Amino acid sequence: MRLRTDDDIYRARLVYLGPPGYTLPVHLPYAQYGLFILLVPLYMFVHWLFTLQVELFPAWEIALAIVTTSFVFRYVDPDRPARMVIRTALTDWRRTREPAAEQRDPRLVGSRIRIREELA
Repeated sequence: MRLRTDDDIYRARLVYLGPPGYTLPVHLPYAQYGLFILLVPLYMFVHWLFTLQVELFPAWEIALAIVTTSFVFRYVDPDRPARMVIRTALTDWRRTREPAAEQRDPRLVGSRIRIREELA
């Protein structure tokens, strides 16, 4: 008797192929489109903070959103969703795991210990 594994679940991806009758040349999961749509306005806002201008066609913002989306989804797999990858990146960026300067352990010195011959 053969047992069916659950590999089909991991292989199945929710992919947007394009409008009916017009298949897109790139097949991306819905999550990548969602992250891209969230990143473009974010990068446009950051650009506006620096220049106080909004461009008609935000080419740099679209390019940065594409690069960021592809970088995030490089680490996404069925066991590690995109929100966990983003959360891990943000927590690792905010604080380091090791202290910047070397810290010495406290020294235990027995200078005030008295040893008596007999017990009281």
